[in-house]
Formats: sequence, structure tokens, C-alpha cells
Amino acid sequence: MLSLGAFAFLNPWLLVALAALPALYLLLKATPPGPRRMAFPGVRLLLGLRDPEKQPERTPWWLLLLRILAVAAAILGFSDPVLNPRQPITGSGPVLVVLDGGWASAPDWSERQARVREVLEQAGRAGRPVALVSLADPVPAEPRLDLRPAADWSGRLSGMRPRAWAPDRDGWAAALETAVAAAGPVDTWYLRDGLSDALSDGAQADITRTLAGFGPLTVIGPERLALGLKPARLEEGLLRADIARAPGQGPRSVQVAAIGTDPAGKERRLALASADLAEGDTSATVAFDMPLELRNRITRLTIPAEPSAGAVTLTDEAIRRRKVGLMAGAQVQEGQQLVSPLHYLRQALAPTAEVIEAPLSEMLAASPDVLILADVGVLAPAEHEALQSWVDGGGLLIRFAGPRLAASSQGTQELDPLLPVRLREGGRSVGGAMSWGAPRTLRAFPRSSPFAGLPTPEEVTVTRQVMAQPDPDLPDRIWAALEDGTPLVTSREEGEGRVVLFHVTANAEWSSLPLSGLFVQMLERLAVSARAGAPDTDALEGTVWTPELVIDGYGRPIDASAVAGVSGARLAEGRPGPDAPPGVYSAGDRTVAINLLTADSTLQAAAAPPAGTRVEQLGATTETGLKQWFLIAAILMLAADLLATLWLGGRLRGGRPSHAGHVTLVLLSAGLAASLTLAAPQGARAQAQPAPGQAGQQVVPFEDPPKEGDDRAIAATTETVLAYVLTGDQRVDRVSAAGLSGLSRMLAARTAIEPGEPMAVNIETDELAFFPMLYWPIAETQPMPGPQAVAKLNAYLRGGGMIVFDTRDADLGAGLGTGTPNGKALQRIASQLDIPPLEQVPEDHVLTRAFYLLQSFPGRYAEGPVWVEAAQDPNTVDGMPFRNLNDGVTPVVIGSNDWAAAWALDENGRTMFPVGRALGGERQREMAWRFGINLVMHVMTGNYKSDQVHVPALLERLGQ
Repeated sequence: MLSLGAFAFLNPWLLVALAALPALYLLLKATPPGPRRMAFPGVRLLLGLRDPEKQPERTPWWLLLLRILAVAAAILGFSDPVLNPRQPITGSGPVLVVLDGGWASAPDWSERQARVREVLEQAGRAGRPVALVSLADPVPAEPRLDLRPAADWSGRLSGMRPRAWAPDRDGWAAALETAVAAAGPVDTWYLRDGLSDALSDGAQADITRTLAGFGPLTVIGPERLALGLKPARLEEGLLRADIARAPGQGPRSVQVAAIGTDPAGKERRLALASADLAEGDTSATVAFDMPLELRNRITRLTIPAEPSAGAVTLTDEAIRRRKVGLMAGAQVQEGQQLVSPLHYLRQALAPTAEVIEAPLSEMLAASPDVLILADVGVLAPAEHEALQSWVDGGGLLIRFAGPRLAASSQGTQELDPLLPVRLREGGRSVGGAMSWGAPRTLRAFPRSSPFAGLPTPEEVTVTRQVMAQPDPDLPDRIWAALEDGTPLVTSREEGEGRVVLFHVTANAEWSSLPLSGLFVQMLERLAVSARAGAPDTDALEGTVWTPELVIDGYGRPIDASAVAGVSGARLAEGRPGPDAPPGVYSAGDRTVAINLLTADSTLQAAAAPPAGTRVEQLGATTETGLKQWFLIAAILMLAADLLATLWLGGRLRGGRPSHAGHVTLVLLSAGLAASLTLAAPQGARAQAQPAPGQAGQQVVPFEDPPKEGDDRAIAATTETVLAYVLTGDQRVDRVSAAGLSGLSRMLAARTAIEPGEPMAVNIETDELAFFPMLYWPIAETQPMPGPQAVAKLNAYLRGGGMIVFDTRDADLGAGLGTGTPNGKALQRIASQLDIPPLEQVPEDHVLTRAFYLLQSFPGRYAEGPVWVEAAQDPNTVDGMPFRNLNDGVTPVVIGSNDWAAAWALDENGRTMFPVGRALGGERQREMAWRFGINLVMHVMTGNYKSDQVHVPALLERLGQ
């Protein structure tokens, strides 16, 4: 090789041909001898004729120069010129090429291969044997230098890939010392990744000093050190991950992508976050604010610009919070959260689980991990079937008792699939029929219980519970019991899932359990919260973990079937290697992700090479071959020479193209094709298509077509609207419409409520959530609601709505109307609904004072009693003029007084039906209107009036 500064020729002997250029000049300049002149009179006949083809007398100087330059360019091209040539390898001894070969070499692996290929070519030209070593490969038991001709390593170099772990520099340092001692001095070329071994144990092995002892050493470092990504974690509802890099680097912006699967199982990029690293920063944090459904689908986080195993963090259960669905039998009014059936459950689950509160059908569609039902008595047949299928498929159902469950007949006669035991009707309470002398405390948890080992605080007491029937298998289903042996928590397997029942409420009405830390611990033991983090060393001992997913050096998932199982003790080391590559491992139903970086890992730059070492930067001075450019120039100049020759000969100056012109075009086309072939970059790659969700895709917005019923929904939500249920009896429906219309007029005239026109509701097809109250007149011929309608009605009642049932027969006194056809129809409908225990409206109920002070609730009839939700605490409190009743709105009001007929007004404002007799009838109608106003005010304001009368008791307790 002949070097001229930054320019060199790999075949310099071809430059000798340049000495022949003067002779070429003389050869091209030579012309045939001039013609001898002879007088010939006949020549005059040729005067005036034009010869289209002319031959110049001599070759122009510029054409000669063009031809000489073309030949010179061809000679220079075949001499293989190179820009920025590498230092040539001279001598005759062996050459040792060492690559770190670990994850930090992956981002610029192609550049490393190109540089090693240059070393091999130079060593091959010098005839020197070569040994190629990757420090990420396992250290051989008997180290020796595998010296081969350089050409033999070219094929293996193309197949080499970076490993998914850090290089073992300490092990290879000792092995190479032994191997080189046997082979003699070598010239060493070390392509390092620029990082120390701080990932393993914090020690910084300096293998360069060992390599420098073998002979001349060239250290080639990266242009930029690799980045790392620490394991993901959950903080404040966000998924966070830390980017790590070695100190002393400049500012940089880094993007991190969250990769996961879509519902079809296809891997996609689910989210993208970025962070900025300032000058000298060693870490930065990215945060993903994602819905639980997407977050639980994430399989790994990766830095797209850094294709390496260290820039990927695999996820496991540590970031997957359990999805818990909560549903209560009744909705509690705003401001009464401390007595809500779900309040303590929310507080216990919020730090560790994602809580969903929605109708049962929607929660099941969201595929929750756990469902908790607090005092849900009756489920509609469709809801019961769907919930049972979910449990059979592996779901965990946790139920809490309460007044609704105690009053229902569910699971009393035979075992309900959604209850672990059969229940007794009524329940047990302090001072009740099955009374305790005092509140009961807890017994120590049995060993077979998942609560085993938890303390049982003495301050946790139970005052009321639902009782289990003493069946033969009851002892095997008890997970927790009271001191007298009565069950507190029972459980039973159902299909692939499990059903658990707490025999007390989820709030503090029946026990102080929800007020204690034991409540949170019990929920955690039930696997309600996600199990986070890798198992500890003790849990890993004696186990074998099967790889579910492993990644290669570029951070890409690869087939794990060829990877053998890994012992728990090896995984506990937390250091990936050839026998335990980074990946996701499983043992039974437990999975754990093993990543290159841990939460405590730091990246450190490698130490400076020893003095006397020649240092290069990868990619800083790229060796560029110029052969093709010189040959292109030669071809283009020859083509220009051909055109100039034809032009001088007059063959390109108009007229029909001659045969020579066709030949010229063919030659020009061939020359240009050859030029383009030589100029095309080698190894060109097809442009990558953008992945779904990445740049390059356009999202075309669209508008949903208007849906039928939108106008109705807008009207029902922009103003207060009273609604009535269609019965199928046109006469009854007309009375309902007129009655609610008359009541709406009275509300607008006497109160601040200005209702819109009443609406008819088909419970099978219409949405119920728009209406605060439904008036449901019972007709003898009314069809039974279907399963979907029953589910909608239960959701409406649990969501805070009120249904006013009116049998219109004035005969509810005998067992809730069982003696009339309308009463029997009501009984059939109510048996499918989750209706709480009922009682006749007491004299101090909030309905008696919501707007007017009332003692009776007449309609067209005046004698029928009215039933509402039963109060849970009938005890009086000193200083209070009435009992602490009905913290919320009663979900049902049942009567028989035909209220709609008494409220009904025609278009002119006249009453439509007679009420009572003479003047007494008008008084009765006025009381009916007042009851209707109280009813609507109760729906709209809840226990507002009840709260006012608490003031004297509060002032007395405060000593004022």
C-alpha cells in the first residue's frame, strides 16, 4: 500500500501505467500524411457540392486532454485508491482481534464488524495468522489461540452477533494470558464497548493492561457509550422507568417505547415517552400515564434508538396491578361516604389495585381479576348466569353480607353457586333473636386458612353477622371464625374459580373489622392486590424456572424453547449470562423478569488505556474506497469523447440519425448504466415501513352518524324529567302520563324544580339512568320483564335511582298485596329485583318532612300503607326528635293508592278523576299532590331535611 497523507493506493504497482501517458499523447496527436496536390481540370465539376461527413485535419487539444484524463482515471481507479486509510498491519507474527461482544456493543455492531473486516483484510494481505475472540462467549476450560488465515474468519465474522449479557473480562483476561504465553507475542486489536464491569458487582476490570502485555495494542472505542434502562415500577398510578448512562457525556434526548400485545395477540407499540439528559446527567426518568387495560398488556420497555439488551426492561407482575370490580347493593348519597358499603374497600385497595365501579355487565366485560359484591342480595337471572360463568372460568368472587343479603332467601334452602355455604334467614346480632350478650372477638386463624399467621387484634369485634347452616362440610370451608366458633369468613371452590363470603358488612355497621389494619391484610392475603417484585432468595431455593421469553443482544425477543430451565439459586444471583439469559421465567403460576440492569445498577466508563496504546474512535475516520468513483469518471469522459468525435465529424448536426448515431446512443446507455452500478452503495436496504401506530400513518377522523334516541337523551339530561314505565295497557299508560304531567306542573308552581314533559320508558329498550325516579303502575296484564331488563333495573336501583311501584288497588295491607292480581304481579316482578328489606313509612321518616309536613300519603285511595327501605338503626338518640333513619334515598316506594289518578290534569289544568267525596275529596287530592312533591324532593335532596334536625344533638355533644 502506498500512502500519501490521508490518501493511499492499495495496488500502487498499477500507477506505473501513468508513465505511458506522454507516449499516448504522441500517438493520439499523430495524423495521416497530407495528400499530394495534383492539377485535374475535372475537379471544377465538384465545386459547390457539400460533403456532410467531415474529417478534421488534426485532433483538437481539448479532445486529446479529455482522452488522456480518461485513461489516467482508469489507471488510478484500478490501483484501488483509499481515503483515510487505516494503519497497515506489518510484520509476520500472529494478530489477536478481541471484541467485548456484549450488550453494549449492539448499537454499533455493524460498524464493529466492518472495522474487524478491515483488520482481517490487512492481516490477510500481510500473510499473518489471526485469532478472533469475543469476551461475551463462555471462557474455555483449556484456553488456546485459534490461529487461522484471515480469510477463514470472514465467514464467521458475518455470523457473529452481540450477546445479551456483559462480557466476562476477568475470566478471559486469565485465559488469554495462558493462551498467549504458549503462542508468543501478538499484535492485539481490542474493540471495546467503553463501559466497565459495574453491572456485575461494581468492580472495574481493566483488561487493556493485560492485552498491552502481549505486544503492540490498538484500542478502538465507540463514538458514544450505550444507554441502559432500569426495571419499570409503579409510582402514584404512573409507570416509571429510569434511563442510565455513564457520567461525562453531553446532552441528549431519549425516547422510551412501551411494547405490548393488542387484543388479537399481535405485538404493537402501546405508548411512547421521552426524557432529556442534560450535560453530565447519569439518569433520567420517563413516565407513562396509561389505562390499566393497556398497562397490563405491556411486555417490555425499550429505547428504540438503542437496539441492545441493556436498553430493554422486561415486565412481570411488578407492574401489573390487579383489576378489582366493586359493586354495592345500594348507592350512598354524596357526603355520606364513611357509611358507604364500598368506602373501606376503596381505601384498602387503592394503593395496590385498580378499582372499577360499574354495572355488573360492564365489569365482567372488562375482565377483572377480582369481583367484590357488598351487600348484594338478589341478582337478576342474566347477571347470576354471567357471574357464575366468570367464576367457573377462574374468577375470584368476594362477597360481604348486609341487610339485603340477610333479608333475601338466597342460599337458604339450597346451596347457591355464588355463595360458599347455605345461610340462615335473619342473622345474629347483639340483643337480637339469636342474641349475644356482648360483641364477639376473633379466634386465631386456622393453619389451612390463607390468613394463617395474621394477628387477631382484640379491638376487632363483631356485633351482627349472617349465620351459616351447620352442614357437614362447613368446618372445611371456614377461613376465619369468632371466638365462639361461628364462621366469619367462608370459602369454596367453584369450577376453576373461588367464592369467598365475609359474614359481616364491608363498612363498620356490623363490625369494627373494616376499621382495622387486619382488613387490608386479609384482602392482600386473598390476592386482591398484585404480587410485585421478584421472589426472594429463600423462595427461589430448590425451584426450577422455565424461560417463557428471552431476548438477544439487540433486545429482540427470540424463541425460548432452546434454552434450558434455570435453577432458582442461579436466578437469585440476578446476573444474566450464557446459562441464564435475560428473559421472563416461570415456575407454576409465578413469573419473574430477569433484566440486565437492576434498580441499583450504575453505568461507568472504562478506564483509560495504558500509556503507549494506540487509540482509535469507531467511525471517527472511516476508510473510504474511491475506486468506483475514478472508474465512473473514466467511463463518463470516454462517453464525452465519443460524443465530441461524432460532433466534429458532423454526424450530430441535424438530419436523420445515421447508423453511427444509433451505436452512439447504445454506447452512452451502457456507460451510464455502468456508472450507476458502480456508484450504487453496497448493501443498500429497503426502506422500512412504519409500524402500526408509528410515524408515517395518518389517522382519518370520522364522525359517528346520528343515533336514534339522541334527541330523547338530550331532552332527558338537560332538564329534570319524570318518567313512567309502559305497561302495555293504553288506559293505564295515559293515566300515568297525565298524572306525572300534573305533578310536574305543581312542582314548577310551588318549588324551585321546573320539570320538563314526562317521558314514557320501555324498560326492555330504553336507558334508565337519565331519570331520577320511575313511576311504575302495576297492571294485571303487564308482561314480566326479560333478563336484560331485570339487569338494567337492578343497575338503576344500585346506582341511586328510585322506583315507585303503585298497584292501584288499595289492598297492600295484607302481606304486600298478595291478595289481588296486581299485588301478585308486583310480587313476581320484585322477586327478580335486588330490593332491600322494607317497612311501612314510620312517622319520623324523611318523606314526612321533605317539603311538606305529612302524616299520610293518599292518592285516589287513602287507606293503603306505603312501604320504603327499612331503617338499620332503630335506636333513638338523646336530643334527637326522630330516629337516625335512611341516610340515603330509599330505592323503592311501594303503595297502592293510585297516585297518578290523583295527580292527573288535562291540557286545561282540570282534574281528570274524582278523589274522595265532596270537600273531603279536594283535601285528599291536595295531600296527594303534597306527597308527590315530597317524593320528588326526597329523590332530589336525599336526607337534607333529616340532617337539619341533627343539629341540636351535635350542639349538645359539642357542649354548646
